[in-house]
Amino acid sequence: MSGRDELLWDGPEAERPVLSRPILLAAFEGWNDAGDAATLAVRHLAESWGARRFASIDPEEFFDFSSTRPTVSQVSGVRQIRWPSNEFLAGRTPTGRDVIVVIGTEPQLRWRSFCRLMIDVAQWANVEMVLTLGALLADIPHSRPVRITGSAGDPGLIARLGLERSRYEGPTGIVGVVHDALRGAGIPSASIWGAVPHYLPGTPSPKVALALVQRAAELLDASVSTVDLEIASAEYERQVNEVVESDDDMARYVRQLEENDDDGDDDELEAEGGPDTVAHGSLTDEYGNLPSGEALAAELERYLREQG
Repeated sequence: MSGRDELLWDGPEAERPVLSRPILLAAFEGWNDAGDAATLAVRHLAESWGARRFASIDPEEFFDFSSTRPTVSQVSGVRQIRWPSNEFLAGRTPTGRDVIVVIGTEPQLRWRSFCRLMIDVAQWANVEMVLTLGALLADIPHSRPVRITGSAGDPGLIARLGLERSRYEGPTGIVGVVHDALRGAGIPSASIWGAVPHYLPGTPSPKVALALVQRAAELLDASVSTVDLEIASAEYERQVNEVVESDDDMARYVRQLEENDDDGDDDELEAEGGPDTVAHGSLTDEYGNLPSGEALAAELERYLREQG
């Protein structure tokens, strides 16, 4: 299968959206998506701006289906298989800005070929800029405002959007590889990341998603309704507070994180590390044998599952 065959357009060429120098927004499930926050944010933006799918990437060449398995569901009594997907949707903000939204799953195979397909769509649409969203784990408390970091490689974007040049070194996910491919193609790109408390790695985080949505809308100078995310965020924090306050060890651990956060002792968070690479601050175990992040995560996730 050739690379061009792997990019699947919906309908004939005449029905493709007509866009004027759109912004491309992207987020990928997996390593770059702690707490599902980045993909939750991008889905919210796509829905708010009425984005509709116009193309997708064939998953056949990019996934090991014995590892990332398709799922089966029943729709009106008909059995359907859902494959891991990467979809392109086109929409428009209330201010008239055209956008392309990429909602996807980090591929397991042929990353450079995957990035070439992303470049094909970006060049076809003559995109003005690509903005990716990500989420990483950090030693921060759930009870404080979400930390958002932003970076770009283009000096013009850094100055215009108030971002920084990334100094991250280490393992990267598909987001980092996509940005490298964009740089090679001469397409300006930036990235924003939200920090998820490391003791809540597998729990969907509407609070971090809300912060990412607000920051993305600010960068794009576009309005977006966030009422649903605000309600979900308040409920999320209420449930986590409830289980933390019911356990003395958990409560002490979170208070220590809060004290460090209030004192400004945490190191600057660097993006791209992914959800299994914790961005650590200067946390010290002054209380003795506190529960590990893994134990906290297991207990919190068990409770939140029971609460639905």
